[in-house]
Amino acid sequence: MGFRTKTLGRGRWRFFRHDAGQAAGPPAWAYVLLFAACQLLGQWSLSTLHVMVMWPANAVLLAAVLQLHRRPALAVLVCCFSVNLIGNVFRGQPDVFTLVNAVLNLVQVLAAALLARRLCGAALDMRRPARLFRFALGAAVPAVALSTALAGVIALATGRLSPEVLSFRLHHLFDMELLAMMIFTPSLLLLARSHRFSKDAVAPAAEVAALMGLVVIATVWGFGQTVAPILFVVFPPLILLAFRLSPPWTALAVIAIAVIGGAATVTGHGPVTQTHVAQNPALSSIPLIMRQMNVFHLFLLMVVATALPITTLSSERRRLVAQLRARTAAALAALQRAEAADVAKSRFLALMSHEMRTPLTGVTGYADLLAQRPCLDEEGRRQVEALRLCGEAMLRLVEDLLEVSRGGGEVMLRPIDVRALIDEAVAPAREWAAVRGLDFTVSIAPEAEGTVLTDARRLRQTLHHLSGNAVKFTSRGGVDIAVDRVDERLRIAVRDTGCGMSDAVLSGVFSLFAQADASTSRAHEGAGVGLALAKTHIDRLGGTIGVESVQWTGTTFTLILPAEVVAAAAREADAPRDDGRIRVLIVDDHPANRDLLRIMLQAADCETTEARDGQEALDAVAAGAFDLVLMDVRMPVMDGLAATRAIRALDAPVCDLPILAVTAEAMPEDAARCLAAGMDGHLAKPVTQARLYAAVTEVLDATAERTASAQAA
Repeated sequence: MGFRTKTLGRGRWRFFRHDAGQAAGPPAWAYVLLFAACQLLGQWSLSTLHVMVMWPANAVLLAAVLQLHRRPALAVLVCCFSVNLIGNVFRGQPDVFTLVNAVLNLVQVLAAALLARRLCGAALDMRRPARLFRFALGAAVPAVALSTALAGVIALATGRLSPEVLSFRLHHLFDMELLAMMIFTPSLLLLARSHRFSKDAVAPAAEVAALMGLVVIATVWGFGQTVAPILFVVFPPLILLAFRLSPPWTALAVIAIAVIGGAATVTGHGPVTQTHVAQNPALSSIPLIMRQMNVFHLFLLMVVATALPITTLSSERRRLVAQLRARTAAALAALQRAEAADVAKSRFLALMSHEMRTPLTGVTGYADLLAQRPCLDEEGRRQVEALRLCGEAMLRLVEDLLEVSRGGGEVMLRPIDVRALIDEAVAPAREWAAVRGLDFTVSIAPEAEGTVLTDARRLRQTLHHLSGNAVKFTSRGGVDIAVDRVDERLRIAVRDTGCGMSDAVLSGVFSLFAQADASTSRAHEGAGVGLALAKTHIDRLGGTIGVESVQWTGTTFTLILPAEVVAAAAREADAPRDDGRIRVLIVDDHPANRDLLRIMLQAADCETTEARDGQEALDAVAAGAFDLVLMDVRMPVMDGLAATRAIRALDAPVCDLPILAVTAEAMPEDAARCLAAGMDGHLAKPVTQARLYAAVTEVLDATAERTASAQAA
């Protein structure tokens, strides 16, 4: 056999099954035996009953060719061709028809196999409805039509039959061979690969037996009588079976119906034998039962067209439902992993925030203290100032990265003085501009002065990034920040005379980690998170941020955000209260942090006592009188939150002692957790002297106001 040619052996025009395909189904010799049995059955039917219902031998051979690998398939083809020749000899056909019949059968099988392999894929998965239809219409019908047409041409050439008889016999030949190929080939393929349906069985064994028995009983009943045409009784149990059972069971049921109905019909039983056939003298040589067989063929065609599509659709639906359940379970598992990862990320961010801020507290705090020492010369002050600026730059970078990672948190609106906030936000940029010899101006319109309601942290961080970038990218000229008010919205414009941006850079200026120059030789430092974070902050505040830039001329960033004007609250923030010497308990597990806070407070003439953990703080508060507690949060033995709750549980007046959280846990939720535990304020590390004094004053004033209100009540 030379069917594995250059054309047929490549791609989807492959004739034989790929050698890498999984072996399944019966062995090659079983197909040969089944083919021989079909030949014997056909010979017996013709010789005894002078009629043949179907010709399943070709369907069996086609299933073998499609299912087996190349070598066993070739062996089966040779053996079955030989069996066909021997059968024709014993049947007593003329010499020419002995060979022609076997060749036509082989041509039919080869054509069907080639088309099925091309249209239905290498897997030949008949449980897919589309592949079942493609096999029937694209492989079985053309192959049977081809062999029938060739048989008709040969019959016409011999001239042994009249046109009417030839037409009837060709029609009968096409019907019985097509029906056999549509019933037995898909059924044998489904049975050979029944392992694919091991998870598709939704019915227990008792239900399988009951449904198969019901189909057999209905078929025997319908074909066991010749009174009424009740073939329709077969369809209800068959449809129920097709819905409930897997395709192999449905294939067996269809074969059972064909066998029972065919046996009953050819032996003169069943409603098919009652079919009225018109008298045609030209067909008088043809047995009556053969002329009535068209009705039985139509019935079997309806059985196949009903049962096999239903069972394949049901199987496909069950497969998709199982796949959906598996994917849903996988999605739920992925969601749980994502939630666990989010929790782990939150813990990681909290830990990193604490661990990074702790050493930065010492760097920036001691640099701030050193900068105030009068004994330093000019060079020493320059070095200390450089150290302080580097520490603040490191802190800003850490805060930016943590801010991006955590998504920004919730918006917290508080009254804030516009000028104080802007001066604080642009102070580092103003100092940097002075070092670089640039002009730096801030102009605030009279209508924009005063106190407004906004998120000070978000606005401060946004202005810090914009003013810092303006100075960084400006080598000549200067930076101008203009603030005015439009209705209830604050408008802030940050202009510079720097290098500007090209259109390509401008289009992605607010993207995360975007940089105008990302090369190793770039002239400007930065991580590329500032502008992305600024846009996130302004968006969360309900405002807008825009940018206009001309390359080599300058850039202008414009912020417009809601800022309701509110009444200002009078308070002092320059130093701790000086109406008496304050006794302060410093609670921190790091000696450097305690030392730093002690030096800062002693500079304001405060008396200090130190504790290393929450338990020592609780003992100290219970034993002595203090005006204020500076409480760290993350400590051994007893943390700051537990210590605060324990202090609040003591008797008055100790329980009303002001407690200020001074901690490296700087997230908004950390501040909320401290206040919920009973603390009066929250100060995030690293700490400068000015920030410490302002926080202490605010806590003491709030405590005094609360005490006065309680006494008045």
